[in-house]
Amino acid sequence: MGSASSAELSPALERTLGDAIMEQGRRDPTYISDPDVNQYLTDMGRQLVEHAPSATGQHISVFAIKDAQINAFALPGGYIGINSGLVVSARSESELASVVAHEIGHVVQRHIARGMTQRSQSSGVMMAALAGALLAALAGSGDLAMGVAAFGQAAAIDRQLGFSRQAEQEADRSGFEMMRHAGYDPRGMVRMFEQLGNASRLNEGMGDGGYASTHPLSIQRMSDIQNRVREVATAPRRDADDFWYIRAKLRVAQARDSQALRNAIDKLQLDAQRATGVEQSAAWYGLAYAAWQRKDYAGAGRALNSAREGGRDSAQLASLTISLALDQGEAVRARELADAAWQRWPDSQGIALARAEALQKTGQDQQAVAFLTQLIAQWPELPRLHQLQAQSYERLTNRVDARRSMATYYELTGALPTAVEVLQQARSMSKDFYVQSELDVRIRMLKERLKADRALLERFKS
Repeated sequence: MGSASSAELSPALERTLGDAIMEQGRRDPTYISDPDVNQYLTDMGRQLVEHAPSATGQHISVFAIKDAQINAFALPGGYIGINSGLVVSARSESELASVVAHEIGHVVQRHIARGMTQRSQSSGVMMAALAGALLAALAGSGDLAMGVAAFGQAAAIDRQLGFSRQAEQEADRSGFEMMRHAGYDPRGMVRMFEQLGNASRLNEGMGDGGYASTHPLSIQRMSDIQNRVREVATAPRRDADDFWYIRAKLRVAQARDSQALRNAIDKLQLDAQRATGVEQSAAWYGLAYAAWQRKDYAGAGRALNSAREGGRDSAQLASLTISLALDQGEAVRARELADAAWQRWPDSQGIALARAEALQKTGQDQQAVAFLTQLIAQWPELPRLHQLQAQSYERLTNRVDARRSMATYYELTGALPTAVEVLQQARSMSKDFYVQSELDVRIRMLKERLKADRALLERFKS
């Protein structure tokens, strides 16, 4: 394959590196594993990339991290990180989509892969440090610092790549077309540019590492997009309700201390009083979510009732209502609510997980296993499903299948050495020759994957 610095990364190699970063990055404390948030962002990303002409078969996965700063970054292999602050600052779904589309533009134009293989000395040092951190994790370290190293250093490399003015304009134009054809209002890109420019000026001289500093906003870029907006027919877009509920949840989730949480609650209370329609409902949902986190279950219930005024409802409201019932010891009611919600929102990962937990809490582990098997066929890469299935198998005294499911959970969350250990435990528990043979094959495949990942990372480390 040649050295990493002398040839462009192949798409397969880039994806392997991205997978390695994400496997450890999911252990970063700032990584948001909330199913509602990640499903919403990834669905947006995949909807946009469908309209990128040069992205045939391009894998896109968008995730969120807890950080109030307005920023986003792309990793190798089609992974895009969105700071919670970017979602909260967006005043419309199209504004948020403009940044996601721009990042996808960098991915499909292969700016990241080219930048990594033509990197500066400083980004090369960072790449070597990242590879070293990932190698330590593959050696079996359970330290959460490995996750911090993975995301922190990968984002630093993204900053060091310093995309050229031409690359930024290519990503703008590609993103603009994706937005337009996906049905978003392309004027959202202009509005987001204006907001990012204002934020950059406010933070000038403060060492700010926000989006405008990593993707410099030139007058030329702004003028180019403004001209393109004038040349195409545009129509206002009604924001999806999910945007407002996810935005409210992230306003609360990103608060790192009591003062930040107080500020978030104050803003939500103001919106609950002044806003109308879904924006008002979402503000009440955010207040309910904040109360639920503080274990103020009565307050959460009152806020949820206010969020539903006027007949409004959403998968997010239903999911929080189920969680509230479970935390108050009302397992049977939670199961009834979950059954009804699943009938209404069969594509919601949040509802699916809530229903699985309600089945378990009511002692229906056999039904939970069957339901989780159905969900895993639908969303095979959602780690929590495999973890819940392992728990039900264990209670049903099916110890071998419990460990097989748990091994998948560890594999999906990046703990490959632990996955191998758990599979070896399962093999020692079984006397069935065919089961042992199946486990042997899986253990061998995981060991080969570990070996290949180590070889790839050693290449970048050197």
